[in-house]
Amino acid sequence: MKAAVLCGNEDLIYRDIETPQATAGTVQIRVAACGICGSDVPRVFDHAAHNYPLILGHEFSGIVSAVGEGVENVTVGDHVVAAPLIPCMDCPDCRKGNYSLCKHYSFIGSRQNGAMADYIVVPAANVLRIPEHLSMEQAATIEPSTVALHALRICGYTAGKRVAVLGCGIIGLYAVQWAHLLGAEHITAISRGRRGLDAALTMGADDAITTDGTMADALEDAAKAGYDYVFECSGSETTMQLSLRLVANKGTVCFIGTPKKPLCFTVPQFEQINRKECIVTGSWMSYSAPFPGSEWTDTIAYMADGRLQYLPGLVHGTYPMAQAMDAFNEIRSGSAKGRVLLLNNI
Repeated sequence: MKAAVLCGNEDLIYRDIETPQATAGTVQIRVAACGICGSDVPRVFDHAAHNYPLILGHEFSGIVSAVGEGVENVTVGDHVVAAPLIPCMDCPDCRKGNYSLCKHYSFIGSRQNGAMADYIVVPAANVLRIPEHLSMEQAATIEPSTVALHALRICGYTAGKRVAVLGCGIIGLYAVQWAHLLGAEHITAISRGRRGLDAALTMGADDAITTDGTMADALEDAAKAGYDYVFECSGSETTMQLSLRLVANKGTVCFIGTPKKPLCFTVPQFEQINRKECIVTGSWMSYSAPFPGSEWTDTIAYMADGRLQYLPGLVHGTYPMAQAMDAFNEIRSGSAKGRVLLLNNI
């Protein structure tokens, strides 16, 4: 089979490799679409891969091409996605159903080979069927949607509240959609780029504010009004600091984004946590019991009946799998505004 193999830093080669075969308890999937996550970019360009050679890709969809002995949840021909986390199921966190916090996990596309290939083999427990009317491109965005939904649940999200979403990449845009679908009173999207903000307005945001300095008054008014829930999805120092300004008294700030460099809060910024008596929490991945969790089954159900929509702005564009390095270079250049998908012809 063909695969985009990361052989070293900045050395991603589309080449022939041996096709992995299904064994007992596993499923072979013919990959149709695979998203390039922000976490994949430093693996290619910043020496962040766990090992070489490595096939990246953990946001993917495809069709079951073979099943190993004992597999009963899917059959050949099923359209599927797969949860990329492989928890140990035996540590204290796993036994509590906190699979994202597993201390001995593996992960498809980072600690073991992923889906930027013609085929991938994964544990049957990770595979979920999707309806055939759902496009493979939309299905490849299920994993980012589960991350957004997990964050809402970490916060104990309830309807009828004011919500701010900072960062309008794919996870932020799904956070907007979920907050809207689950009954937010008012949603403000905040981001640097106009494209993401325009997309957020089509997905349920009531207003949109840019952080580029041209809407300082709007940001000040937003901070005065305050938000019951603030979801930070970019991991930038600016928006992480801004989150503490925006949260209302007794509100909740949820950090979903991962910073790429050291982060500093001034004393007045940090003091807002005390003075507002707000809750500050993190959200990591997207899993709950029973594995892989209702974040996954609910996302599939909401996509299947059209409530959760695949709207312009969620995805920047697509590339053939053979042009994976070109896609990564476009992302590094900054010209890709949204998720990039790699596609196979199947």
